[in-house]
Amino acid sequence: MPMKIKFVFLTLAFVLAEVPAYPQAPYAWLDVSDSISFQVEDIPVLPEYSRTPVREGTFAAWLRQLPVKTENNTVFLYDGRVKPNQNAHYRVLKIDVGSRNLQQCADAVMRLRAEYLFSIQRYDEIAFHFTSEDLAKYSDWIDGIRPRVKGNHVSWIETDRTGVSYESFRNYLQTVFIYAGSYSLSRELNPVARSSDIQIGDIFIQGGFPGHAVMVVDIIEHNQTLEKAILLVQSYMPAQEIHILRNPNNEKKSPWYPVREQGFLETPEWTFHWSNLKRF
Repeated sequence: MPMKIKFVFLTLAFVLAEVPAYPQAPYAWLDVSDSISFQVEDIPVLPEYSRTPVREGTFAAWLRQLPVKTENNTVFLYDGRVKPNQNAHYRVLKIDVGSRNLQQCADAVMRLRAEYLFSIQRYDEIAFHFTSEDLAKYSDWIDGIRPRVKGNHVSWIETDRTGVSYESFRNYLQTVFIYAGSYSLSRELNPVARSSDIQIGDIFIQGGFPGHAVMVVDIIEHNQTLEKAILLVQSYMPAQEIHILRNPNNEKKSPWYPVREQGFLETPEWTFHWSNLKRF
């Protein structure tokens, strides 16, 4: 094979290897009949700003392409009631909340991360610590390993191997939501030293009982100054639909938060420090 052609083939192979595909449906919770007419990336940017580039197939691209509800703009609780505070959100993501009071703040963060990894079949990377510090791995769940919790003690028992299915995956997540939370998640994430290095998929988190966590799902950059602004999503207590937060310090109810190096990040229902930034 001529050297030049061989080089082209090798380059193409490298590029293809760098771009993950979606062997599963990228948003497996959607019904077959569901259409996606509006996504996070369709939210208008600020004047003189542009979206930061992301590589297709990455977690950043997956978050930026999350479907957004168009039929209404109301946040519902897990039991079907309307959330009392309807002033905190800008738009609502098109993703179910479940029928139990489980998918709260940190759970929503873990759900989004796990759903992405499930969609590209990186099952070995789906793992979260319980508050007891025991590690619950989805790969073990596939093999039929289940936790038995008594007080603060967790033991693991073998059951029939379930294999890979979306239903089983959601059962795994429900178990994680019961025994994990902001305290355990904050301990397993990696601190980000400078907020100017913020990336899509990063998390602002304060671990506690209660604590809170919000996730960055989009970033834009000023065309001249390169200053950044971010979109944040959250669930809250009680469990509720995941929604894009509005910026309470913006009179026009903009969802974009200018990135700062110090001080407080004030969201409608929680105040973080910019130093609370962490990453998977």
